[in-house]
Amino acid sequence: MAHYLHLVVASIASIVLSCTQPEGFNKVAIEVIYSDSVSVRAIVPIDTGQVWFAGNRGKVGLIQQGKANVITVTHEGKALQFRALAYQNETAFALSIDNPGLLYRIKHKDDEIKSVDLTYKEEGQGVFYDAMVFWNDQEGLAIGDPLSGCLSVIKTQDGGVTWNKSACDDLPSMNEGEAAFAASNGNIAVFNDRTWVVTGGKRARVFYSPDKGVRWEAFQTPIVQGDVMTGIFSVDFYDENLGVVFGGDWSDPERNTQNKAITKDAGKTWTLMSEGQAPGYCSSVRFVPQSKGKGMVAVGPNGTYSSFDQGQSWNHLDKTPFYALRFVNDTLAYASGANIIARLTFYRGE
Repeated sequence: MAHYLHLVVASIASIVLSCTQPEGFNKVAIEVIYSDSVSVRAIVPIDTGQVWFAGNRGKVGLIQQGKANVITVTHEGKALQFRALAYQNETAFALSIDNPGLLYRIKHKDDEIKSVDLTYKEEGQGVFYDAMVFWNDQEGLAIGDPLSGCLSVIKTQDGGVTWNKSACDDLPSMNEGEAAFAASNGNIAVFNDRTWVVTGGKRARVFYSPDKGVRWEAFQTPIVQGDVMTGIFSVDFYDENLGVVFGGDWSDPERNTQNKAITKDAGKTWTLMSEGQAPGYCSSVRFVPQSKGKGMVAVGPNGTYSSFDQGQSWNHLDKTPFYALRFVNDTLAYASGANIIARLTFYRGE
């Protein structure tokens, strides 16, 4: 009888557990929607059928229902490299790396890109912008590598028409050899008025602002750091407290220790996830929408991985390498990489 009761209890526990645990992804279908000799590290989906992208060789474009409207942006006869991209008020914003830093407002209408206007220019040795995002229709920011000992931060308050650079006195100081990575347009996260920026190199930290970049604090993380290509490459927040960071050692993509961590207190403290387990280095991580913060997907050189237990375990869904990932809804995302942009459709259950 005792053995029978034990089996019954175990069966009931198994049923309850299966009902309460979120159902994870076990398959992804990858549909290539754009292929060209361009490295694409920045994508911004508008809806299920439209996605903006920006890459090297000056390429910026909008893909609509599989049709690509692409332009080549040059400056003084040289094609620019873009790794930062945002979309707001029916306008795309593409920001180039390297000196000079050039930020363009790009309008699209009637299946054509109608205008490309330079709205911000910054010249100087060491200028290198990495990522950008908007809080709302009017306010946004972009971040870049440190100059004069602090992170480079430019902000707009008029929908991207004008941009102004924050003074170093208003920003946390950065250590020598600490910078941000322009790997996936993903080292900024925002939720309501809150903002998080992540760094790597000699230090791997999280810079936090509760008020749209007015005040800042710097928090330590347990992510690997100390070398040029170590640190945090991507950050995402599900709400004002629950966040995830991902990265590792770009030169050792198989390393799966000290490369992924989670916070439940708005970034003040971080706990490593699935130490010694795959995935290794990844350049982009996102929470799955409507997953109550349990679901995550990460992409990198070894493919696409998903977790539905807040990063305790991961499922390797596909080996196609990607740089960046952005969700449209809880089962559809866009991803980009070397010479490719794809639609990813995720499937649950058996």
